[in-house]
Order: sequence, then structure tokens, then C-alpha cells
Amino acid sequence: MGRSTFYVHYRDREDLFLSDVEDFFALFSTVLKHRGANPQRLVPVQELFAHVSEMRDFYAAVVRAGKMNDVHALGRGFFARSIDERLQAAGVYLDPVTRAAKAHALAGSLFSLIEWWIDRGMKPDSKEMDALFHQMAWKGLAR
Repeated sequence: MGRSTFYVHYRDREDLFLSDVEDFFALFSTVLKHRGANPQRLVPVQELFAHVSEMRDFYAAVVRAGKMNDVHALGRGFFARSIDERLQAAGVYLDPVTRAAKAHALAGSLFSLIEWWIDRGMKPDSKEMDALFHQMAWKGLAR
């Protein structure tokens, strides 16, 4: 792609990077819906954690570049909307504001859990992390 063509589509390299991150989260946040997964599964934690594990060098580069806050903010937004939809599909009856707030809190918890997991050497495995996230999420929603 030529320089002038690039600037027709993006302001700069950061804009291109964030556009790719948005595309990634748009795809990942809706994977359960597209697969027709059980609505009790709010987030594809196992798949996301496995992907992060496979892409650990890229993750480290994003951290070094100081872009992780931007990535997490985008991810929280996409996953909060997806979790809100999954809660509705699971038959969780809350007023829309409360449901949206809980979905946002759960999305934040997801990214906090990813950081914790990486700091612990990516142990336990992604399947166990999926079970842990959903156990904590549903216990928190029951209150």
C-alpha cells in the first residue's frame, strides 16, 4: 500500500493498530453467539486465554509499546456489550442499567484475570481459567 493510500484510510500507525485490535475484539467477543454456545458461557475465556498464550511475544511487544491500556479499554467495551447480550440470552432479568453495569464489571474482571494469569506464568491452563471465570461471574450475578 502506498503512503497516500494508507493516509486515506488511517491517521497514523497507531490508528491502524487500534483498527486491527477493534476487528479482533469484534470477532472474539461474538464467537460464542456465532457458535450457538450455551448462554451460561458469557465469554470465550478458554479460547481467548489460549490465543494470548500463543501470542505471548506480541502481547509483550504491546506492553513495551505502552499500548496495553488502549487494548484493554477496547476489549472491555466489546466484551461488556457481548456479556450484556449473553446475560439476556441466559434469561438474567435485571433492569437494563444494572445489567449493563454488571456486564461492564465482568468485562473488567476478565482483563484483570488475564493480567493475573500472565503474571503467574499462564498457569492454570485456559480451560481451568474458563471454569474459574464463569464460576466467579455467576456467583457474583446471583447476589
